[in-house]
Amino acid sequence: MSLKKIPLAGVIGSPIAQSKSPQLHRHWLKTYGLPGFYIPMDIKADDLRDVLTTLPKMGFVGINVTAPHKEAVLEIADLVTDRATLIGAANTLIFRKDGKLHADNTDGYGFIENLKAGAPQWVPKAGPAVVLGAGGAARAVVASLLDAGVPEIFITNRTRVRAEKLVSDFGNRLQVVDWVQAGNALEEAVLTVNTTSLGMIGKPELRVPLDGLRKGTIATDLVYAPLQTNFLREAKEQGCATVDGLGMLLHQAVPGFERWFGHRPDVDSATRAAALR
Repeated sequence: MSLKKIPLAGVIGSPIAQSKSPQLHRHWLKTYGLPGFYIPMDIKADDLRDVLTTLPKMGFVGINVTAPHKEAVLEIADLVTDRATLIGAANTLIFRKDGKLHADNTDGYGFIENLKAGAPQWVPKAGPAVVLGAGGAARAVVASLLDAGVPEIFITNRTRVRAEKLVSDFGNRLQVVDWVQAGNALEEAVLTVNTTSLGMIGKPELRVPLDGLRKGTIATDLVYAPLQTNFLREAKEQGCATVDGLGMLLHQAVPGFERWFGHRPDVDSATRAAALR
């Protein structure tokens, strides 16, 4: 009698101890009674190619990728989805049975699903979005907002040239706003998104004046430590609907888990509790 191989998955980055992905995936494996393990691995940049070649031989079916490897894996992958190419980063790798390494980016999917769950009243076509920041996370957010049908996106970043790069990559539905003028741009926003690390534990606060936010505007922060950032707290005081960043982490994990372990997991209150443990 031949026993089926137990599927292995995990997350690679450096550092990796802070990742909530292991407790999230282990919660789902346990909840659905599925065979499998999910392992955090601290991998240095110099070892990345060797590790990605070796993991499938050890029984790994796929992995999540976090900083600093999200861009580098695109160079190593055999197949890269259009959205990962557009974003310029991958967060989900699938080790296919034919030996090919398949790279995808589910961050934008996670962002939109979190927004739909936390602010079901949001209508993408209703008006402009303001995106604070122009890094890798901003690229995933912008791609997903354009795909959802947002008519116009104002991008503002402390380094203007990075915001201009997004406009050249994503097209004329984007406009750059100087960082010092960011507060004024909020007056037109139906949706405001903080994609910077400002406001995260151990980082400086987000200093953009928020008094321009209109009542009913939706404000969401990709930062989830703390869960309620000062940006979200202040937006709530202005009468905005707020969506915290934890849900994006949870929702972006769904497609990978389904591919690796064969079951589409639900993102519910128990999932949130497991990630926060």
